[in-house]
Amino acid sequence: MTTGTTTGQRIRTTRHMRQLSAQQLADRVHVSSNYLLKIESGARRASRRILLDLARALHVGIEVLDGLPDYGEAEGQERAQTIIPDLRRVLLTYDSPDDLDVTPRALPVLTAEVDQVSALRRDAAYAEMGPLLPSLVTELTHVALGATGRDQRRAYWDLARVYRAVNSLAHKLGHHDLSNTALDRVRWAADRSGDPLMQVTAGYLVAGAMLRQGAMDGARRKLLGLRAELGRLQSEGCYTASALAVDGGLLLKLAIVEARAGDHAAVRTLLDETREVARMAGDLDVLEYETSFGPTNIRIHEVAALLEIGATEEALARVGEWGRDEGRGLWTPPAGTVGERASHHWIDLAAVQLAEGDRHGSFASLQEARRIAPGHTRFRPQARETVATLVRLDRHSEESLAGMARWMGA
Repeated sequence: MTTGTTTGQRIRTTRHMRQLSAQQLADRVHVSSNYLLKIESGARRASRRILLDLARALHVGIEVLDGLPDYGEAEGQERAQTIIPDLRRVLLTYDSPDDLDVTPRALPVLTAEVDQVSALRRDAAYAEMGPLLPSLVTELTHVALGATGRDQRRAYWDLARVYRAVNSLAHKLGHHDLSNTALDRVRWAADRSGDPLMQVTAGYLVAGAMLRQGAMDGARRKLLGLRAELGRLQSEGCYTASALAVDGGLLLKLAIVEARAGDHAAVRTLLDETREVARMAGDLDVLEYETSFGPTNIRIHEVAALLEIGATEEALARVGEWGRDEGRGLWTPPAGTVGERASHHWIDLAAVQLAEGDRHGSFASLQEARRIAPGHTRFRPQARETVATLVRLDRHSEESLAGMARWMGA
């Protein structure tokens, strides 16, 4: 896979490999050739929807256009990448694991380690999380297969959480086949946990994978079906606190789907509905079924959705408005916001600021994202594209900006 180049350059290279003119490719994705050439040159930012359309038209995975950072640092190479073969093995032997040399640890001990892994995943601490996963999956599988009753259901519930961590790690490192296998294992374990909300959460993760691959219609149908199923699960429509949080997560994912589809009205309707769900839940930031929900995450998704539909001026205005309400400049996710979510906001804000001509603010936001969750920032394509554009716009950029670009592999 090509690294060290911009998304636009990767599009151009792939187009030439496919022996397509700019006009031919532009026709396939329903944009003008002039717009496509501006994307290739870096003069225009391509939305995620356009990138997915381009990947489909060029018959490549989206990861080819995103690129991946070089794994020159010990953290990326030795602590994360080297456990991938072990993860492939344990995911293949999910229902018939290798024998253990020692008796697996007690379920409460394993549950405590799963809690640790989940916290590391939420903070995008992939290098610290990765080495824990192979043995934890294996031990939990032995416990789940050998237990009965409540202990067995709990072991499968925890196993679904660990498989989610494997999915996150594999996705971030670019091992998309392994990521998809991990999703299948999440569903397998969730079904055996006997917890309907965990099963809905597994479906939510599948919908997210569909969205990443540009299957908007499928993701929309999946999410709407999950919401309908969730409604059937609740007694006479009286949602528990956990169910409200899960429903809110489904709505936020739907908002991003509609943003990718370019449906501005649907995005605003869904965000309004999500705020109503949050109000019913007490307007509190909560963590349920490994997913953050509440006013903070709604704001983070609103900025992301506005960026997707190209409403960067409105996005910047909203962040400024929320900040003024709190007596500051730009709104900042509160202390305690999980690292992956907080860094996601700063990466999106950096792209918004760049689109609105604020290069200094854009770089400052990227620096904040890196401070909060360096792993998430380094592996997120949008962050690499933003820093690459900043470097291109300022050939005499300060060393800190150039250094960040090298660190990201941009």
